[in-house]
Amino acid sequence: MGYETKMLIGGKMVNGEGAGLAVENPATEETVATVGSASAAQLDMAVEAARVASREWAAMPGVDRTPLLKGVATALRERAEELAAIMTTEIGRPLTESADEVEWCAACFDYYAEVARSEIGRVIPPIESTQFAVVVKEPHGVVGCIVPWNFPLLLLCWKLAPALAAGNTAVCKPSELTPLSTLALADVFAELPAGTVNLVAGAGETGAAISNHSGIDCVAFTGSVGTGRKVGVACASRNARVNLEMGGKDPFIVCSDIGPEGIEVAARGGAWAAFLNAGQVCTSSERFYVMEDVYDDYVAAFVAHTKSLIVGDPLDPVTDVGPMVSAVQRGKALAQVEAAVEAGAELLVGGGNAGMERGHYLEPCVLTGVPEDSDLMTEETFGPVAPIVPVRSLDEAIEKANSLDFGLGANIYTRDLRTAIRCLKEVRAGSVWINDPLTDNDAGPFGGFKNSGIGRELGTEGLDAFREAKHVHMDSVIEVKDWWYPYG
Repeated sequence: MGYETKMLIGGKMVNGEGAGLAVENPATEETVATVGSASAAQLDMAVEAARVASREWAAMPGVDRTPLLKGVATALRERAEELAAIMTTEIGRPLTESADEVEWCAACFDYYAEVARSEIGRVIPPIESTQFAVVVKEPHGVVGCIVPWNFPLLLLCWKLAPALAAGNTAVCKPSELTPLSTLALADVFAELPAGTVNLVAGAGETGAAISNHSGIDCVAFTGSVGTGRKVGVACASRNARVNLEMGGKDPFIVCSDIGPEGIEVAARGGAWAAFLNAGQVCTSSERFYVMEDVYDDYVAAFVAHTKSLIVGDPLDPVTDVGPMVSAVQRGKALAQVEAAVEAGAELLVGGGNAGMERGHYLEPCVLTGVPEDSDLMTEETFGPVAPIVPVRSLDEAIEKANSLDFGLGANIYTRDLRTAIRCLKEVRAGSVWINDPLTDNDAGPFGGFKNSGIGRELGTEGLDAFREAKHVHMDSVIEVKDWWYPYG
C-alpha cells in the first residue's frame, strides 16, 4: 500500500521540510513510511493560507457551506476501506474498529452540515417596543486542531466539522505516531476553497508552535493532562480561545439489581469498554466497582469472556484485540499491572504477548485485590487492563467514582430507575452511560469535568466552542432617551 506523506497547505501538497517522522506498524514493528514534519516557515504558510481562506469561508452563507460539508461526508464514505486500512496499519487496531471510525467521521460531518444551515444565533426580547435585539454567533477565525493517535480521524472530525460549520478555517496536526491517515484526507477536502483546511505533520514542538502562534485564534486539543495544561497556558498568555479534552480514569459501576442475565451482559459490556482499541480510549473503563453480592459472579463472567477474546493480527477479521500503538505505551500499561501485583493484587488473566514474536501485543488483563492507592487505580492506564473492586453500597461506589481528579465518563449497570437517576445526578463526569457503555451521539456534548478538560465537543455546545457571541441591539426610532443627561 502506498501512503501519502505530503502535507496540505493552501490547497497544495508539499513535502515537510522539517525532521522526518518514522511511522511504525505496531503489529510488525516495521517502519512503513517516513513523513517530513512542517518547518517553522511552512507552519506560517499554513496559518496564512487559513487566514486568507477564512475571509471567503466565514462570509459564505451557511446554506452554501452545507453541501460542501456533506461532500466531505460522502468522500469519507467513498474512501472508507482505504482509510480504515491505513489507520489499522499505523495504530494496530482491528480493521472492524477502524472502519467504524470512518463512518463515525462521516456521520459527524453530516450532522454539522445540517447544523451549519440553521444555526447562527437567536432573537432575544428587546428592552422597549421600538427595539430589536439578536445574538449573532460568529467564527473565531483560524482554529488549530491538535489530535492524538488513538482515534486520529474521529477526534479530528469532532473538532474540524463544527469549526468549519461555524465558519472557521483550520490548521490540523495529527500525532507523530499516526500522521498517515490524516494526510490521506487531503482529497476529501478537495472541494473546499483552498486553504480552508491545512494538514501539517510534526511532533510536540509543532503542537507548541500552533498553540503559541499569533495567527491561530482558537486551539482545540485532545491528549494528556500535562500537554493540555501547556496548551492552555500558551493560549491564555495571548488570550486565544481553547478547548481541551485531556483524558480520564473512568469508573464502571455494577449494581446488585441487574440479575443473572444482567451480569453476563454487564461483563461483556465491561470488557468491551475496557479493551476497545486495546484500552487506548480516553473513555476506557479503568476502574470497576461491583456490589459485593454479585461480585464473584461478575468477576467469573468477566474473566471467562476475556479469555474468549482473540488477540492477534489486526487485519484478520476474527481479531478482537490488536497490539498497542507502541512499545512505550505497552510498557506503561504493563508497569502499572506489575506494580499492582507486587503490592498484593492478583492477576486473573492476561499480561502476556499472545504468543506473538513481533508487535506490541498485551493480552487483556483482569485484576482483583488492587490497592486503592496504586497507580492502576489512580492514574490513567490507557491499556487493556480491568481492575475489579467490590463495594458494599451505592454510596461507596459513587464516592469512589468521584474520588479522582478526572471526570470524563462513567458507566453504570442497573435496572432500578431510582439508582439510575441518582447516578446521573451525583457522578461527576461529562458523559454518564447507563446500561450502554461508550455510545457517543453527535448531537450530545462530549468533554470532561475537573482535570479531564475544558469545554465540549459535539452538539450545539461543540459548535459554540468555535464561535463568538455578539449582541446586536437596534432601535427603530432615533430619539433622545429619558435616562440621558442632564439628570437634574
